[in-house]
Amino acid sequence: MPQPRRILLGSLFHETHSFVDEVTGLADFTIRTGEELLRRRGDGSTVDGFLEVAEAEGWQVVPTVDYTALPAGTVDHAVFERFLSEFDAGLKAALSSGGLDGIWLALHGAMVTTACPDPEGALLARIRSVPDCETLPVFGVFDLHANFTAAMAQHANALVAYRENPHTDARESAVRSARLLAQALKEGVLPRMLSCNAPVMWPPTGTGTADRPMRDLEALARLIEQQNPAILVANVIGGYSFSDVAEAGVAFSVAFTGSEAEARDALAQLTETAVALRDHGLPAEWDIDDAVAEILRSPGGPYLVVEPADNIGGGAPGDGTSVLRAFLRHRVENCAVAIADPAAVATMTGAKPGETRKLSIGGKGSAVAEGPVEIEARFVSASDGEFALEDLNSHLAASQGSRFSMGLSVVVEARGVTILLTSRKTPPFDLGQFRSQGIHPEMLKAIGVKAAVAHRRAYDKIAKGSFTVTTPGPCTSKIAGLPYTRLRGPVFPIHADAPHR
Repeated sequence: MPQPRRILLGSLFHETHSFVDEVTGLADFTIRTGEELLRRRGDGSTVDGFLEVAEAEGWQVVPTVDYTALPAGTVDHAVFERFLSEFDAGLKAALSSGGLDGIWLALHGAMVTTACPDPEGALLARIRSVPDCETLPVFGVFDLHANFTAAMAQHANALVAYRENPHTDARESAVRSARLLAQALKEGVLPRMLSCNAPVMWPPTGTGTADRPMRDLEALARLIEQQNPAILVANVIGGYSFSDVAEAGVAFSVAFTGSEAEARDALAQLTETAVALRDHGLPAEWDIDDAVAEILRSPGGPYLVVEPADNIGGGAPGDGTSVLRAFLRHRVENCAVAIADPAAVATMTGAKPGETRKLSIGGKGSAVAEGPVEIEARFVSASDGEFALEDLNSHLAASQGSRFSMGLSVVVEARGVTILLTSRKTPPFDLGQFRSQGIHPEMLKAIGVKAAVAHRRAYDKIAKGSFTVTTPGPCTSKIAGLPYTRLRGPVFPIHADAPHR
C-alpha cells in the first residue's frame, strides 16, 4: 500500500479596514490549533471544503493553526508574528517527521497589519524560504474581496477566489482548489500563477456578481477557462477599497500550466473589460429620507433599508444610528434594526419585561458617523446572543462555522422601532440573528441592514423591496474622498488621471 499524501493545512482570515481607528488584537481572533482544525469538518467553512476533498483522496492532513476574525481595523503586527511563528513551527515539524506532499491554505487576502501591508504575500514568501518548500505544491482559497498582490501570485501554485458575491460558493471554491491540488499531485504537473492589478477600484456595493460589471467579468473568466484548458482558473477579484495598500482594488489572477503569453493575454482581456465597465461599479444610492418616505407609501413589506456606510462585513463598527434616526423621524412602526452596543446592553442589565429605561444607543464607534440616539426604550427580552445559522452556504458560515455568538444581547422597543442590541457586531448574513431573539423579519414593514451586498443571500428571499441609502460612515461608497496614502496611481475613481475606456 502506498503511503497517503501528507498535506499541511493552515488558515489566516481577516479583512482589514485602514480608515477606522480601532486596532484588531489577539483577543479579536478565534484561534484553532492542531486537531481543532480537523473538527471543522461539517461546519460549512472553507476549511470544511478542503477536508471533504482530503477525506475523499485519502490524504493525511497535518493541521497547523487557524486565525480568523471579523472585519475590523488594522491588525496588531504582533498577532501576525505569532501566527507566523506557530505556522512555521508546524511546517518545520511536519517536514522533519515524514515530509510533505503539499500545502493548502484558507485565506481572506485583505489583511493589513501595523507593520505589513501584505501579510498573505509575506506568509507565502516565508513558506518558500523554508528548505524543501521551494517547489512544494502550495494551493488555497481566498475571498473575492481580497487585495491580490504580485507576491501572492509569485509564491503560490494556485489560489482560487470565490466567484459569487454574496459569497454563497466559498466552501465550493475551497473544494475546487483542493481538487486542483489533487489533480496536480496525480499528474505531476504544477501550475504557476500570474496576476495584474487594474487601474480601477470599486466600493463593495459595486461588486455584486449578479450586477454589472462583476457579472460581465465573471462570464469572461469562465469563457477564458473554457477556451483554454491550460488556464486552470481565472480569478476575478473585486478588491477591498477600505484597505490603504498599494495593490488595493480590482485585480485578476490566473493559475496555468501552458503558455505564459496566453495567460498574460487573458489578464489583459479582463483588465480592458474592467476599465471599459468601470462606471458601472459606482451604483447610485438613495437619499435616506426619500427611501423611507417611499417605503411608507408602498404596500406590504418587509422593505430593506441597506446602509453600506456601516457595513459590518466591511469592517464598520455596526453601531451607526442613521437608519434608526430615519425610522424615528418618519414614525415608521413595525420595523427593526440591529445595533452593536455593549454599553447599551449593560444599561438594561436586570430589566424586567415592559420596564422602561433611558438608553444612549449606538454612535460610539466612528467619528464620521452620526452620534448616539438618546431615547426611552422598553425592555423586551435578553439572551446570551448565540444562534445557529440557518444557511451554511452563507459568507458567515464560510468563515465562522455553523454557530455565531452576538455576545450578551437585548431586544428593546422605542416608539414603534424594535432594536436588537448586541455586545458583538454581527454581519447581517443570516436571518437566524433576528429569529433567535423572537423577531420575525418577514412580518416587519422595514428592516435596517448594515451591509453592502452579502446580506442578499438571506434577505432577498423575504424582501418586498430594497433601498440602498447614503449615510455617513466608514464604509462609504464615496471612496474617492478616503485619505489613501499608499495606493498606487492612477486608479479610478480616486485619481483624475486614471485611464479612460
